[in-house]
Amino acid sequence: MPDTATALKQALTTIAGATGAALVDYTSGMALGTMGDSASFDLNVAAAGNTDVVRAKMRTMELLGLKGEIEDILITLTDQYHLIRLLKGRGGNGLFLYLVLDSSRANLAMARHQLRRIEEELEV
Repeated sequence: MPDTATALKQALTTIAGATGAALVDYTSGMALGTMGDSASFDLNVAAAGNTDVVRAKMRTMELLGLKGEIEDILITLTDQYHLIRLLKGRGGNGLFLYLVLDSSRANLAMARHQLRRIEEELEV
């Protein structure tokens, strides 16, 4: 079972186009770990900002009475994909994996599949 640092490294090395990854606590907005070489943005700031996205979606689902669970949240930018995957099980409540992808090099379907596999193996 990989720990946080190993899981983030695995995301960056096995997912095509990945440029940054973080494990984030959405109850506090704090990144528990970050990894990547993006000079264009700060992963800690992105973690805090995306916490607001997760909370807003959860509130909206509650207001609508939706019973399903969030698997992924995808944000597409001109040149990047931002993928948020909420963790389930094994102490993952309140946490999400955040992945930044270069959209010109990424295969979004494969990235989602690989991130799900990393999430399943992650030991928090």
